[in-house]
Amino acid sequence: MKREVIIGTRKSELALWQAEWVTARLRELSPEYSYKIVGISTRGDIYLDVPLAKVGGKGLFTKEMELALQRGEIDLAVHSMKDLPAELPEGLVLGAVCRRECPGDVLVSRKGNKLEDLPRGALIGTSSLRRRAQLLHYRDDLNIINLRGNINTRLRKLEDEKLDAIVLAYAGVHRLGLDSRITQLIPYKVCLPAAGQGSVGVEVRADDKEMRVLTMKIDHYESRCAITAERALLRKLEGGCQVPVGVVGIIENGRLYLEGAVASLDGRQLVRSSLSGAAGDAAMIGIMLAEKLIQRGAGEILRKTRQVNS
Repeated sequence: MKREVIIGTRKSELALWQAEWVTARLRELSPEYSYKIVGISTRGDIYLDVPLAKVGGKGLFTKEMELALQRGEIDLAVHSMKDLPAELPEGLVLGAVCRRECPGDVLVSRKGNKLEDLPRGALIGTSSLRRRAQLLHYRDDLNIINLRGNINTRLRKLEDEKLDAIVLAYAGVHRLGLDSRITQLIPYKVCLPAAGQGSVGVEVRADDKEMRVLTMKIDHYESRCAITAERALLRKLEGGCQVPVGVVGIIENGRLYLEGAVASLDGRQLVRSSLSGAAGDAAMIGIMLAEKLIQRGAGEILRKTRQVNS
């Protein structure tokens, strides 16, 4: 009888795709195990009519899976890396940071207009404060409205609610085979992504050596380094997934280039900077860039944002 590995995931179409992708890779590399996927509802999935920033708290899409992991009900928890808080609960670690897809955001426009071509006052749907702040910095005439739900729900609301466009993560759209809906890959100079965006993470118990050895087989070193830097920056800024912080790490020839931005909710203030160094120093680079942003005013911007959302 094969040892069964129980894999926890959210129940959305994209989350199930990610869990099935992880399972397929593990089955291919470690066929001595059998694998079972279990769907788990999170708080972020339940309160769909409330803006994310108002639901509050960290781990909005992860806490229930982490509790199941801590209780031993599942062996692995599969997450979108951007949903994982910068600080993991005690006793849990990242067993794998999977090879990253393009981490950027995309515009899906109802009439095929690119961001710069949208009419004045265009209605743009997104639930992300990060996207809202950076888009308003780029074009202060845009009308950003809250939009929740899975990818297909948001695409449907684009039509039903007569929005001009919505903003989504490229990775999710691509993984669901919806590339034909993409109007524009939004440049990083306009909107930096969320920390970890584009990668799938596999969380395990720190003391479960068997599962740590198993998941390390699907870990991607360059993706882990880049995302380690991004998460270190977010942790230093004391940010969760609902703060106006954008960051992206790119690794070339063993060097890490990290760029970060913090913007006010109305887009009027934006602090942006970059730093580079050896990929092996990823965490330190993230901390140093966060300190650089704080010196330029990012801390005050985030303090005011927390006051608004408290």
